Amino acid sequence: MPAIITDPFFYAVAIPAVIFLGLSKGGFSGVGIAATPLLALYLPPLEAAALLLPVLITQDLISIYVYRREWDASNLKIMLPGAVAGMTLAWLLASYISDNAVRITVGLIGLIFVIDVWRKRARIEPTRMGPAGGVFWGAVSGFTSFMTQAGGPPFQVYVLPQRLPKLVLVGTTTIFFAVVNALKIVPYFALGQFHAGNFATSLALLPMAIIANFMGIWLVKHTPTNLFYNIAYALLLVISLVLLWQGCSVLWRG
Repeated sequence: MPAIITDPFFYAVAIPAVIFLGLSKGGFSGVGIAATPLLALYLPPLEAAALLLPVLITQDLISIYVYRREWDASNLKIMLPGAVAGMTLAWLLASYISDNAVRITVGLIGLIFVIDVWRKRARIEPTRMGPAGGVFWGAVSGFTSFMTQAGGPPFQVYVLPQRLPKLVLVGTTTIFFAVVNALKIVPYFALGQFHAGNFATSLALLPMAIIANFMGIWLVKHTPTNLFYNIAYALLLVISLVLLWQGCSVLWRG
């Protein structure tokens, strides 16, 4: 039976990853995308996503309680059916997509997201796509969340331009990904991504994850958002470029 991971390098990337997840689940949703790319520097991306799932579900439960009165039902009704379709497609394709392809995809998602955010900073007028756009971006979010826990950027493509009240945005994001994460449990088991060692490692990371979750909740209420996001995007940019370099170097050697 596989044992808990003890390699110090793993925890050098895993501890920052769960801190980012905790801050994300606390309300700074853009930060969480850095978690799986960090862990994917050590593990295959899908295995990294599965290892983080128990951490994510624990954090989801905390955040749902905190933001239980702040959420937008119309966005969830449009996006969740798309997310289910996207996750189903990811489940069917998971055995046929190489780890290298997932690394490149995660890197591209992070890179495109950062560039897009910086490009659109000047836009302040609230806008909302139609229902078809919500179903599409919900599907993309479900697919990328299943494969790499990187469902945040596609979700934000649809929701952020609406400029919802801050806590409503946080609550809507929390509920959306809580549902998505719960729906991953059976497929991840079916794909053999859960084993005793991964689960034990997830439990070892939980205390830090919970502390970071409450830090995120506190920060979203007390810290100016812009500076924090600037740091998060810069870190995400570096991690995404590293993953792209890893993936492309394998292609070049091939």
